[in-house]
Amino acid sequence: TIGKIEMAQGGTLFLDEIGDLPFPLQVKLLRFLQERVIERIGGRREIPVDVRIVCATHQNLDRLIAEGRFREDLYYRLSEITIDIPPLKERDGDPALLAHHFLNRFSQEMNRNIRGFTPDALAALTTHAWPGNVRELENRVKRAVIMAEGQRITAADLDLAKDAEPVILNLKQAREEADRKALTNALATADGNISQAAKLLGISRPTFYDLLKQHNMQI
Repeated sequence: TIGKIEMAQGGTLFLDEIGDLPFPLQVKLLRFLQERVIERIGGRREIPVDVRIVCATHQNLDRLIAEGRFREDLYYRLSEITIDIPPLKERDGDPALLAHHFLNRFSQEMNRNIRGFTPDALAALTTHAWPGNVRELENRVKRAVIMAEGQRITAADLDLAKDAEPVILNLKQAREEADRKALTNALATADGNISQAAKLLGISRPTFYDLLKQHNMQI
């Protein structure tokens, strides 16, 4: 019987969750990658196969190698080109963009007249850690579209924290918040020394005082 590797002849073979591959199969995969030949189960004839290999994993392969659970030689065979996709929590702005995409999709599929998200929902989408990444986001939005009673989805509909700070969309307000945070961090790092804090921020001492006054901050 023709297997999946042989069926991919001349094309691409996608191996999902390669980090979960049992050790005995890692040995067989390594042999194929080195020799580019296979044998069918029960067969004795070597069959050459020319395929492009693409793999994906949620595992930390460096840690698995250190623990002896993933072959280092297989890793270097597979990782000629690597693409690190950061988790959703590290992609600023993406949760809200993806949430609107899923909202439009599920609203059409379920014939629901949902027009958007409330401010508390957007805040919750922005601050949530998303341990389940995009799949979790998709499921939460889908459930919210089904269960929402109003025309806008709330944080409660998403079953996310209701006490998240609102998302700042006004540029002037966002800059002021960034300034306050930078001033506070500089003062904390410099242990309250104004001259040192100003130096850390790359500004003069008088400018530092002007910023404190401008943002109503007291030392």
